[in-house]
Amino acid sequence: MFSVFVGDDWAQDHHDVEIQDQSGRRVAAMRLPEGVAGLARLHALIAEHAGGLEPDQVAIGIETDRGPWVHGLVCAGYRVFAINPRQAARFRERYAISGAKSDTGDAHALADMVRTDAHQLREVAGDSDLAEAIKVLVRAHQNLIWDRTRQVQRLRVGLREYFPVALEAFEDLAGADALELLARAAPDPVMAARLNRTQISGALRRARRNHVELKTERVRTALRSEQLSQPRELSAAFAVVTCSLTALIAGLNTQIAAMHKEVASYFERHPAASIYRAQPGLAAVLSARVLAEFGDDPARYADAKARKNYAGTSPITRQSGMKKTVQARFVHNDRLVDALHRQAQGALTGSPGARDYYDRQRARGLGYQPALRQLANRLVGILHGCLRNGTPYDEDTAWPPRRPLNPSRLRGQPPHR
Repeated sequence: MFSVFVGDDWAQDHHDVEIQDQSGRRVAAMRLPEGVAGLARLHALIAEHAGGLEPDQVAIGIETDRGPWVHGLVCAGYRVFAINPRQAARFRERYAISGAKSDTGDAHALADMVRTDAHQLREVAGDSDLAEAIKVLVRAHQNLIWDRTRQVQRLRVGLREYFPVALEAFEDLAGADALELLARAAPDPVMAARLNRTQISGALRRARRNHVELKTERVRTALRSEQLSQPRELSAAFAVVTCSLTALIAGLNTQIAAMHKEVASYFERHPAASIYRAQPGLAAVLSARVLAEFGDDPARYADAKARKNYAGTSPITRQSGMKKTVQARFVHNDRLVDALHRQAQGALTGSPGARDYYDRQRARGLGYQPALRQLANRLVGILHGCLRNGTPYDEDTAWPPRRPLNPSRLRGQPPHR
């Protein structure tokens, strides 16, 4: 299939490349700069040794699947294989078990890999530009949420040090009411005790909270309750930190809301948006995350099993001699696994068939997490079928009628969390 093989060991500002022929003989090796000039030199180098071959007869191995350089290689028509760094490290041990490593050696190993094992490697997916754009947005949106969680945890730790009753007064430290009162009116215990009902209720109403009067009294009572205190100077220093953190969290809230709208807007433009959105447990943003991480290349997954393996929801079988074990996959796309886990949780209440399937897994003796993982695996298979056939989700088709589950088999199982 291929006549020229290229190994590309990339760094931030340069690429070490090696070109091999079909016999494995090195015909060229060079360090190229990152950017347009380096990519043009690589094109010229390949043309010099390709002998007039078509670009799709050139196989390139590189340890990444994104970036302008990879995009340029794909657009040029080369067959690009994104090789996992762990795979490359294991392959490198064929040459030396001492652990010796160099950039030129890595380029040689990558060229060898695509020459001998291209049929077992995953080619860079041909996802649409819209799918790639959705991936950029959903990952940025999720990163902002993770950043907010870190800042909230820092705020929580600081309040516990000098203002513990604030943790009792405010259930949601990222909420607009808590941020307003902590930043402007009550950064320390002394000022908090002076807050009146009007100030508290106003903040709650601006945050669109329910049962304002009841919550106002609860917050006021908590802030005026007795607590252990820190010295005045130390408390004032903690208050400064609290004001800084609340400002950061408020800014993150604004950006998360803005990014949420952008994600939803881009996702609705995708042709498969209706199929994803119809799946049980998937709302707009969660649907966008699943689409982004799976991609939309129709040839990327040969069958449902391949999609499940990529998702990390299918188990791994390890067998050696008389010993055989079945374990969960721990090497996976964390973002995709998180989205599928949340989908399975939502499907328990949104799909009777999914709930029945989950209950049957629990009846087999599986715990909460393994049963939820089995459900997520089944949902991935259902999604694959819908995408392959271009049909929306149908509850009766996805979950054919089965013999009713005997309630006695669930006796003694811990309740669903």
